[in-house]
Amino acid sequence: MSINEARTRQPETVAAGTAAQELELRRGEFTLAAQLGHIRTTAGAAGAGGRRRVSRQEIERLRAAEGFPEALRERVRTVGTAEGAELLSVSQGRFTRLARAGLVAPVSFYLNRYRAVVWLYLADDLRSFAATEPVLLTGRFPEALRAGLDAGEDRRPRNWRGRRVGRLLHESDDPWERAAVAGCVLDPAHLAELVGDPYERAYLNRLRPRLALAHPESEAARETVRRLVVADDPDEIQWHRAVLESLLAEARSARPAPRPDGDGHTSPAARLPGARETPYGARRGGLLARLRIGRVLFPGRGQGGTGARGGGVDAGEGPRG
Repeated sequence: MSINEARTRQPETVAAGTAAQELELRRGEFTLAAQLGHIRTTAGAAGAGGRRRVSRQEIERLRAAEGFPEALRERVRTVGTAEGAELLSVSQGRFTRLARAGLVAPVSFYLNRYRAVVWLYLADDLRSFAATEPVLLTGRFPEALRAGLDAGEDRRPRNWRGRRVGRLLHESDDPWERAAVAGCVLDPAHLAELVGDPYERAYLNRLRPRLALAHPESEAARETVRRLVVADDPDEIQWHRAVLESLLAEARSARPAPRPDGDGHTSPAARLPGARETPYGARRGGLLARLRIGRVLFPGRGQGGTGARGGGVDAGEGPRG
């Protein structure tokens, strides 16, 4: 078999694990790169329930990029408080205050052995912040920021949720998947209030994405993660409710949610994501612009509200990958 024949027999897409190996990334680095849009992925055959895959063309594009693989690794390098403070040339205490005020937004987190939340930040984000906001690295904090911090404000959970939701909305073209993304940060009571139809609610729960990558073993740790993924500030809750209402209207106009027919089978009119062509994907950008979801919540100012409280603690530099 010739080399060309072997290439033509390669699958057009590969699983995430295979893509990570070919891109010389650890699994955690690959996952974060995909979340941030540095690696373009496609939905698996099972729609929202399937694992995302990477095209051969995308792998070749990344491998041909200048500085591969070090440049790609650096784009997803995360740091904790200690190394983040060093990057900004500030004390760890000041770094934590900057993060709690929402001026630097975390990209992920993990739970340490004491079940405390350790927030992680992109090194690239911190370098950009230092270049654009040098005045905030020294001297007294502005009065408005000091007042919020003194009152216990902590925007880290809210900024992390907003960043994840925004990325997931960009990742999907299916209207019901996108509605599920908007609803995944609302508690069951708010979701039931907005989505009265039990079949629609069940469908949204079925398509619900997993925001956090952490897999805690203890119930106490799982409860900590649950608190982080649910919006808890009135201003944030109202915003996500408005997003969900708008996306639900578009989803309902595209196709009904699955519901049993008279024989107890799922109605063929309500297909799985991707089974029916809709013009929704073309309208996605307009909706994102109206709802201001398209931009990354960084540096996190001017978002209104009092911020989420009790979002955990910063600790030292976290593990890579």
